[in-house]
Amino acid sequence: MVHHSGSIQSFKQQKGMHTSISEILKEKSLKPSRRSLPCLAQSQTHPINLNHFLSVPLSPEPKPEVEGLSQSVSTSCSLLPPQTEDGKDHYVEESEVTTCETRADESFLLQKPVTRAKLEARTDSLQGKNPAGSSGLFFRDGKKRIDYILVYKKSSPQVEKRCTFEKNLRAEGLMLEKEPSLTNNDIMFVKVHAPWDTLCKYAEQMNIRMPFRKKCYFTDWKSKTLGSRFHLRCRQIKSWLPRNPMKLDKEALPDLEETDCYTAPFSRARMHHFTINNRETFFSNSTRSRIVHHVLQRTKYEDGKSKMGINRLLGNNTYEAAFPPHEGGYKSRHPIKTHGAQNHRHLLYERWARWGIWYKYQPLDLIRRYFGEKIGLYFAWLGWYTGMLIPAALVGVFVFLYGLFTMDSSQVSKEICEANTTIMCPMCEETCEPWTLSDSCVFAKVTHLFDNGGTVFFAIFMAIWATVFLEFWKRRRAELTYDWDLIDWEEEEEELRPQFEAKYSRVERVNPISGKPEPFQPFSDKLSRLMVSVSGIFFMISLVLTAVFAVVVFRLIAMEKFASLNWYFVKKNWQFATSGTGVCINFMIIMSLNVVYEKVAYLLTNLEHPRTESEWENSFALKMFLFQFVNLNSSTFYIAFFLGRFAGRPGKYNKLFNRWRLEECHPSGCLIDLCLQMGVIMFFKQIWNNFMELGYPLLQNWWSRRKMKKGGGGGQNVENKAQLPQWDKDWNLQPMNAHGLVDEYLEMVLQFGFTTIFVAAFPLAPLLALLNNIIEIRLDAYKFVTQWRRPMPARATDIGIWHGILEGIGVLAVITNAFVIAITSDYIPRFVYAFKYGPCRDKGRHHGNECLQGYMNSSLSVFEMEEANSSQTRFCRYRDYRAPPWSSGPYEFTLQFWHVLAARLAFIIVFEHLVFGIKSFIAYLIPDMPKDLCDRMRREKYLMQEMMYEAELEHLQKERKKNGRRYHHEWP
Repeated sequence: MVHHSGSIQSFKQQKGMHTSISEILKEKSLKPSRRSLPCLAQSQTHPINLNHFLSVPLSPEPKPEVEGLSQSVSTSCSLLPPQTEDGKDHYVEESEVTTCETRADESFLLQKPVTRAKLEARTDSLQGKNPAGSSGLFFRDGKKRIDYILVYKKSSPQVEKRCTFEKNLRAEGLMLEKEPSLTNNDIMFVKVHAPWDTLCKYAEQMNIRMPFRKKCYFTDWKSKTLGSRFHLRCRQIKSWLPRNPMKLDKEALPDLEETDCYTAPFSRARMHHFTINNRETFFSNSTRSRIVHHVLQRTKYEDGKSKMGINRLLGNNTYEAAFPPHEGGYKSRHPIKTHGAQNHRHLLYERWARWGIWYKYQPLDLIRRYFGEKIGLYFAWLGWYTGMLIPAALVGVFVFLYGLFTMDSSQVSKEICEANTTIMCPMCEETCEPWTLSDSCVFAKVTHLFDNGGTVFFAIFMAIWATVFLEFWKRRRAELTYDWDLIDWEEEEEELRPQFEAKYSRVERVNPISGKPEPFQPFSDKLSRLMVSVSGIFFMISLVLTAVFAVVVFRLIAMEKFASLNWYFVKKNWQFATSGTGVCINFMIIMSLNVVYEKVAYLLTNLEHPRTESEWENSFALKMFLFQFVNLNSSTFYIAFFLGRFAGRPGKYNKLFNRWRLEECHPSGCLIDLCLQMGVIMFFKQIWNNFMELGYPLLQNWWSRRKMKKGGGGGQNVENKAQLPQWDKDWNLQPMNAHGLVDEYLEMVLQFGFTTIFVAAFPLAPLLALLNNIIEIRLDAYKFVTQWRRPMPARATDIGIWHGILEGIGVLAVITNAFVIAITSDYIPRFVYAFKYGPCRDKGRHHGNECLQGYMNSSLSVFEMEEANSSQTRFCRYRDYRAPPWSSGPYEFTLQFWHVLAARLAFIIVFEHLVFGIKSFIAYLIPDMPKDLCDRMRREKYLMQEMMYEAELEHLQKERKKNGRRYHHEWP
C-alpha cells in the first residue's frame, strides 16, 4: 500500500486519530501467530497453496486472467422428459447462454507476479498428469466448478415439483447441468454451479467473512525485555532435543491462506478492500458449498409458504440425495512424498486417515478447510479429550497395580481365605446349602484390585481432572476460534430453519439484534409444545426403568435356577453366572431401546419447531443424552446403590411379590458386581459402536460396488471404478448420519460419563477409554474421508450443548463417587473398625494390616439356623451388624452399625465439599482465554480499523485521480 502522509494525517484528524499505521508498528509488537499484525504494504498475491493448484481448471491454452474475469458465460442445461424409442433414452438439451455483468472493477483484481511462474508451471504439470481428474469436478466445458450435486430418479412421479424447483434455482442465479448415471439408468445427477455474481450476492447476505489484507509476523515485546540472546539460546537447546514424533512434517501440509489474512464481512460495495487474485479461488470450495446449500434451503418448489427447501424435497422423494462433491480420489499410484498430493482429500487420507499415523497429531486446519469448522471442532475436542486421558489412564493403572501388588498381603483377603471353619448362611432358599467363607477367596482378592487404599485418591484425582479438562478445553477452543476467524461469528447470524419460517410466517416481530422483521413463535405455542415434549421424555425414562426392573426380576429367577443346576461348575459359581447373564441381557435391551429412543427423540424435537439448526441439534442432543444416559446407567446405579441393601436377614428375608427373595451382595462386597457391569457394557458397547461406524458402511459400500460391477442398476458394467466421474463415485458412498455429529458426540460423552461417574469402582475405565479413542479418531477420519459422502461444511464456535452436559457429568461424578466409596465399597467400615474397634484403637497409629486384624469376624453377624426350620441345630454367619440370637435384643442393629452409618454420611459431606471447593478454585485460577490472546485480539481490532480507514482513503484518492474531480464517499 502506498502511503500519502499528508492526506492520511488530514483524514485521521477528521476521524479523531493522531497516529498512523507506520507509527504504530514502530511500537511494541506482539507474539507471532497465525493471525498476527497487518503488513505495511498490501501484498499483491496470496500464497499459492494446494487449494489454488486444484481449483484452477485445466485448459490447453491459458488465457489472460482479466479477460476471464471481465465476463462470465454460464450455460445451464435442462433435460426434457425422456422420449423412449427402440428401448433407448434420448435427451433433448436446451442451452441458455447468458452474459453476467461483473460487479467489480478489473482494477480491483490483483495481478499475479512473475515470481510465481515456476509454481504455476508446476501446478499445470501436476494437473496435466491427471487429465481425467477434472472430468468429475467441472461442467462439460471444463471451466465451471461443480459446487453441489442433486440426485433424483427418472421414474419418480414428482416431476412438476422438481422442474419448478430447478427453474427457481436458475432464477436465483445458479447454473444447472444434468448427467445420467453410468451405473444405474434410473439415476440422474443435477450438477449445480454458483457463478461469481451469485456468490457475491449471497456471501453478502450471509455475512461471510473473506480475506481483505495480508498479515506479517512480529516478535513479542517480551522478547525485547528478556533479550534476544536468551531466546536464541533456548532455540539452540530445543534444536538439540529429539524431534517430537507426534508432530506432522511442516512440508507435508500446505499453507492455508485464510490463516494469513485479516477477514471482514463481504460487501459488494466495498469489494476493493478484499484481496481477489482469482474469482475461481476467492471463495473456497467449502464456502461455495455453504452458499449453494443456503440457496437450496430457501427455494420454493410449489406455491405456499411451507413449500420450500431441499430437505422437504428429500423427504417426499423428489430428490434422492443432495451433497457437495469430494475433491477427487483419496488414493494415488505415486507416493505423496515424491509426487505430492493430488487434492485435499488425498492429503487428508495420507496425513490423517491412514492407520500408520495413529500416533500423529491431527491436521486440524486442513480438516476445517475441507469439512468445515463444525467438524473441525469435533475432531479438535476429540483429540484434546484423548490427550487428557493419558494422565488419567496412567494414574488408574498405578492404582490397579497397587491393588495387584498388595492383593496377597491384604489383611481382609487373608482372613477370608483362611476362614475354613466359618460357616456362612445359604445365599438362596430351598436349593442352596451353607458354605464356608474361604470359598470366596478369589472374589475377595479380585475385589481388592478395585477396592483398596488408592480408591479415594483416584476418585478425588478424577474429579479434579474433569475440571482441568473442561477449563483447558475452553482455552483451546478460544485459540481455535481465533485462528479460524470465528470470534465475531455469533448465533444471530445463523439462518432460520425453513420449517420454522414456513410454520410461523404469519406472526412476525422485529429482531432486537438485526432490527429486521422475522417469524416469531408465540410463547403459548412454545410452552404447549414443550410440555408435550417433556411428557414424552418422562414416558421414555419410565420405560427404561421398567426394563431395569425386568432385568432385576430375571436376576432373581436366574439365581434360583443356577443354584439348582446339576452342572457343578455353574452351581458352584451361580452368583457370577447370574451377574454375567444379567449384564449380557441388559446390554441387549440397552442396544434395542436405543433404536426406539432415536426415533422418539427425532419426533419430539420436530414437534417443538426449533428456531435455528443449532437449537434443533441442541434439543435433539439433550433428549438423546437423557434417554441413553438413563438407559446405559440405570442398571449400574441399581447395582451400586440398591443391590443387597433391602435383602433383609436370615429368617426374615424380603421377597418380591412374596415369591422371589431379593438378591444380596457377596460377602466380599457388591463392588465386584459393579466392576463386572461396567467392564462388560463399556467393552461391548465400544466394539458395537466401532462396527456400526466403520464396519457397516464398509459392508454397504462393498455391496454397492458389487452391484455396480454386475450392472445391477441397469447401467454400464463398469469394471474400473476410476472410470466413473466423481459424482457417480460419491453417490455410491454412504451419506453422513441424518443427525450430523450428534451420534459422534453422544458416544464420547457417554464414555466420559463412564470414565468419571463410577471411576472409584473401576480405575481401568480411563485406560479403556484412551485405547478406544485412539482407534476412534482414525476410524472417524477414515469414515469421513473414504466411506461417507462429503458433508455440507458448517460453521460453529463451540461444541454446543455438549459442554454444559460435560460440566453436569463432572458434578454428578463427584456425588456418585462419594456414594460409591461410602456405601458400595468397604472403605468406611474398615476405617471405622481400625479407629474404633481394631487392635490399634488405643495406639497412636491407625493404618496398616495389623490394625485390621479381626475385621471380617467383626463384620459378620450370627444366625441360629434352628429358627429357619433347619434339620441341624447350629449357627451360621451373614454379613451385617446385628446382635447375636442369645443377646437381650436379638438381631437388632449394634452400635457399630450406627457408627459406620454416621461415618458414611460424614464422609459424603466432607468429600463433596472438599472436591467441589477444589474444582471451583481451579476453575477460578484458569481463565477461559489466554491473556496474550486477549491482547492480540484487542490490538488487532484497533489496527484493523486503522487499516480500513487508510484503505478507504487510498481508494478515494485513486477515484479522484481517475475522474479528475473530488469524490465524496464516507466509510459507513
